[in-house]
Amino acid sequence: MSSFTQEPHKLLVIPGPIEVTDEVLYANAHPSMSHISPDFIPVFGDCIRMMRQVLFTQDAQPFIIAGSGTLGWDQVSANLIEPGENVLVLNSGYFGDSFADCLRTYGANVDSVQAPFGAAVTPSEVEAALKAKKYKAVTFTHVDTSTGVLTDAQGIAAAVKRVSPDTLVVADAVCSVASEEIRFDDWGLDVVLTASQKGLSTPPGLSILVASQKAIKVFETRASPVTSYYASWKKWLPIMTAYETGNAAYFATPPVNLIYAFNASLTQLTKQAPSLEERFRLHKEASQRMKQAALDMGMKQLPLDMSVAANGMTALWFPEGITAADILGPLAKQDIVVAGGLHKDHKLKYFRIGHMGISAVDKNRADVEKVISALQASLAEAKASKNA
Repeated sequence: MSSFTQEPHKLLVIPGPIEVTDEVLYANAHPSMSHISPDFIPVFGDCIRMMRQVLFTQDAQPFIIAGSGTLGWDQVSANLIEPGENVLVLNSGYFGDSFADCLRTYGANVDSVQAPFGAAVTPSEVEAALKAKKYKAVTFTHVDTSTGVLTDAQGIAAAVKRVSPDTLVVADAVCSVASEEIRFDDWGLDVVLTASQKGLSTPPGLSILVASQKAIKVFETRASPVTSYYASWKKWLPIMTAYETGNAAYFATPPVNLIYAFNASLTQLTKQAPSLEERFRLHKEASQRMKQAALDMGMKQLPLDMSVAANGMTALWFPEGITAADILGPLAKQDIVVAGGLHKDHKLKYFRIGHMGISAVDKNRADVEKVISALQASLAEAKASKNA
């Protein structure tokens, strides 16, 4: 292993992409390698196996494909939903709107349960909707990056199983995998879709989806053709099976270097200290420190209650009289990059801080403390200038 260390750079604390370890970035600089090389095949195969460990599943099928997290929506829409079928979308922000838009693009009939801004749809609301109408799938955003709202994945899945056990439970977990606890088998999830650049602590570029055997059966027994070419599991399932069993196969060239980086990150997540359970605890601690410090500064969270507040990010309203220019610019001058608002209705009224991966887990970095200190200074400066 090289003694490689990253060059100095601004601290990236947006809700993804996030900071990555030196080892992951070094692995991304792997020499060019054939995607059918005997050296690469087990690297890809191990990524598939380790993804099951991250989600606590024995037999669900991972798909690791070049693309962004958005490709996960296409995979669900094209492979599991046939044109004209009903899908219930639980909407807690921007990404619920977008998933619904994708589903409609592929011909689904979409109904939405809209949570109040800053809240999550409750299991009882899901039960009521499922009693009124039959749905092929229920989808929800586990952590909506636009609001920082955390949905009760376990409770939603349990509600679906009680009322409509044939309905697929689909979690958009782009901003929650590896920063929030997800127990795929125990909770009865059917699809978890995510991406490499958030809690999985790898540079952007991989769409990662894990499907239950129930979901695979639904795909295999569909009556109409799959409605996508690149996103088709007919193309990708044989590829994943081949690499996991030690063979090469080709449909589209995988991003070899990025998969080396992903393998390095998954190895840290599943085989090195701290354990996954400890990582979840450390994310909660980092989240509590950030949120309490913001409260002490007089700032309010977007989530209406701590029970629906994500552990990997914090979304904060600007104090009265303070704007994005008063906070984001001064933070950047202190070499700290946070994110502005995203939700269309309140875009200029709030900002977002990410605390995932090493920023939450590696206390020696003191990333959360750096952000808190810089935020205190920026806010004090802004208030002083306005009172001058």
